[in-house]
Amino acid sequence: MSTKNKILDAAEKLFADKGFNGTSLREITSLAEVNLAAVNYHFGSKKELIKAVMSRYMDELSPRLESALVNICQSTAQPSLTEVFSAFVEPLLALNDFQEHGTTNFLQLLGRGYTDSQGFLRWFLTTSYPNVIDNFVEAVHKAYPELSAEDMFWRLHFTMGTIVFTMSSSDALMDIARNDFSNDIDIGGVIRQVIPYVAAGVAAPV
Repeated sequence: MSTKNKILDAAEKLFADKGFNGTSLREITSLAEVNLAAVNYHFGSKKELIKAVMSRYMDELSPRLESALVNICQSTAQPSLTEVFSAFVEPLLALNDFQEHGTTNFLQLLGRGYTDSQGFLRWFLTTSYPNVIDNFVEAVHKAYPELSAEDMFWRLHFTMGTIVFTMSSSDALMDIARNDFSNDIDIGGVIRQVIPYVAAGVAAPV
């Protein structure tokens, strides 16, 4: 494995477990078994390393998700919001083929970008992968054209909060489902459980 990938793998694990703010470069270099000069050489700064960790996933996710959202818009005159949110399922689960536990890791990292107040990361994702946001907003608008731009903002903000909280506690939720309800659910099952809830929230009367 290359030095760059060793750093990325170590950073991903620590960022997902401890958060961006709670992880130091010293911890990353220790886990990757490299020196600080290697991090500076390949990435230049901690912020650039965070971007690189997220880009590795977004480069895989973005084309699949864009295609799924475009198909939703083109396949029916007015899709349901459940159909719109369900378009995320297969692209997200495909991250498990890209990286072991990729779906869980990516969603935890995305959540960290919000809970750790990493404004630069949200700006980076929205400016570097604008088609994902644009296609999603278009699909939601097609499903619920009565939503104003402000309504859309608030409802998608609350949706993101729900997703972040759910994914940050996904391991505990899977344990509860298994122990209390004899439901051996995986991360795909967790995602499918939350879709009707967020779809109903976005679909609430204006």
